[in-house]
Amino acid sequence: MKTSVFLGALTVAGIVAGGAAAATMDEVKARGKLNCGVTTGLVGFAAPDSNGNWEGFDVDVCRAVAAAVLGDPQAVEFVPTTGKTRFTALASGEIDMLARNTTWTFSRDVDLKFTFVGVNYYDGQGFMVPKDLGVSSATELDGATVCIQTGTTTELNLADYFRSNNISYEPVPIETNAEAQQQYLAGACDVYTTDASGLAATRATFEAPGDHVLLPEIVSKEPLGPLVRHGDNEWGDVVRWTLNALITAEELGVTSANIADMSAAPGNNPEINRLLGTEGTLGEMLGLSADWAKNAIAAGGNYGEVFEKNIGEATPIGLSRGLNAQWTDGGLLYSPPFR
Repeated sequence: MKTSVFLGALTVAGIVAGGAAAATMDEVKARGKLNCGVTTGLVGFAAPDSNGNWEGFDVDVCRAVAAAVLGDPQAVEFVPTTGKTRFTALASGEIDMLARNTTWTFSRDVDLKFTFVGVNYYDGQGFMVPKDLGVSSATELDGATVCIQTGTTTELNLADYFRSNNISYEPVPIETNAEAQQQYLAGACDVYTTDASGLAATRATFEAPGDHVLLPEIVSKEPLGPLVRHGDNEWGDVVRWTLNALITAEELGVTSANIADMSAAPGNNPEINRLLGTEGTLGEMLGLSADWAKNAIAAGGNYGEVFEKNIGEATPIGLSRGLNAQWTDGGLLYSPPFR
């Protein structure tokens, strides 16, 4: 889900300028806990289970970073944020990083003073409607009421799409995905629009998912990924290369099942050895232990394992890899080399 530049860019930028943290990693180590911003609840990506334990695709990124820095994937405080509050939470230092299906855009990077450390999900904005509405294309939605989260780039994309197709709509503003789901199912809006992955995740929670369809149109580019504050390059490197470690592990065939054996008996692949810390000094360069990446990967598995466990085709959400396949399989996942 993505949040717009309406959001008081000057206010957020001012907070960053006034209280820029230059030593987040030191603070995290001293605290013994990572404060990670997540969504208020999106099944498959970030949501608490019946026991209050957070789980999901974005949650596993937080846990991997905690494992890399602190050696413990459970040493995380999850801070729920809305589309409106997430950037202020990061800028003010309430959270150390944001892992909350947030779109990398020019203004967020440059004007709001955040650093996106990579993309963990390539997405695009879509539309969900009740099957009995009888439409098969977003171009047939003239005059529709549309549930849309406030403070998101979704608002801008929606306005652009309807304007370019010369059709009208009536927005129904909502704050959270839970509210959107409630309003949509109650018939307060004809359509719910957000990232296509979010629509699939939301539909999976319905009592009758088959009564709702995702229209074929994808009307935007939404590269989603974790972000940190500008000016704290050391911390940015840690979060960036933790994500890259999960991606590279999948490419090289390192999994949660074989990582212990690979570490105990290093093979003849130098990049795997460098990744796992049995060769070279990559951990030292980051200010971390030699086994930082091993710990990150062991926390929840490599990128492919994290994807399949939380949102893959065997889950109720049922997402295919698509653009999120490895570059070797025709997707966009591509990590710089570990050397």
